[in-house]
Order: sequence, then C-alpha cells, then structure tokens
Amino acid sequence: MSGAPIVVHRAAGTGGRRVTIRARTAGLARNDDDVVEFLRRAGLPDAGDMLDDPRWVQWQGGRPHEYGATSHQLP
Repeated sequence: MSGAPIVVHRAAGTGGRRVTIRARTAGLARNDDDVVEFLRRAGLPDAGDMLDDPRWVQWQGGRPHEYGATSHQLP
C-alpha cells in the first residue's frame, strides 16, 4: 500500500474521481486541472508535476489521468 498523501480514487459511475489529501476529501475531479486546483487550495501551488510522482499521488482503480464517463482530453 502506498503512503502517498494524495489519493485519486476510482472513477464514479457518472464520471469524475474523488480526491483525498491526507485522508480528507478535497472534491470530485473531472480532469487533471481539478486535481491541481484541489492541491493549490491545500497549499501546494506548483502541484502539476506531482501528479505522476507515486511518492505524492496514488491513483486507485484505474489509469492515471482518466476520469471516467465525463473525461475529455483535448489534443
């Protein structure tokens, strides 16, 4: 089990992934920008590079950067 302080949980059936920071719910993310915003609000202003660092972020129940039914990645 990872000791990462940030967890992006499995996608909800309607899309989006719950994000917890140190076991506290930060919100429902529908894309990477949402996750970065939650981290900024938690006091990590330059968090974009952290998303792929397993020491910081654990992605559960799915591939990293995929958010389910409503995720749309623009080219």
